[in-house]
Amino acid sequence: QLWSDYLSVRLHPKSLLVLRQYLHDGDCGCLEAFGQGESLLQDPGCVEEVEDRLHFYAEECDYLQGFQVLCDLHNGFSGVGAKVTELLHDEYSGKGILTWGLTPVLSDGEDRQKKFYRLMNTALGIVHLSSHSSLFCPLSLSGSLGIR
Repeated sequence: QLWSDYLSVRLHPKSLLVLRQYLHDGDCGCLEAFGQGESLLQDPGCVEEVEDRLHFYAEECDYLQGFQVLCDLHNGFSGVGAKVTELLHDEYSGKGILTWGLTPVLSDGEDRQKKFYRLMNTALGIVHLSSHSSLFCPLSLSGSLGIR
């Protein structure tokens, strides 16, 4: 069972991009590091698919004002988000990009390596996302953004 099994809203097929190698039973396991996420969008086929989906929605707009990007900061999706905001910044340079960096509340029972990955992903995500965004806003239920 996946989170999408409980989603009651029907999403347009062009709004979903499935990362096959990072499915629950995929080859690579978890998307844990910033570099893993960044390398996903260095593949020309993946970048082309993202651009096609992006252009599909941009062409539907009468007056495109900007973009909102919601991105996890604590795992490899921070690298994916960084490359997506870089792509948006390059292709739509005159448009605003509002980026929300999301972090969960951390549990105290995690091992040192996971804490280190979370810290590095969060730091790299904040730096890269804020450099390509008009406004970057970190959000967390934890007071420390997962950084202790």
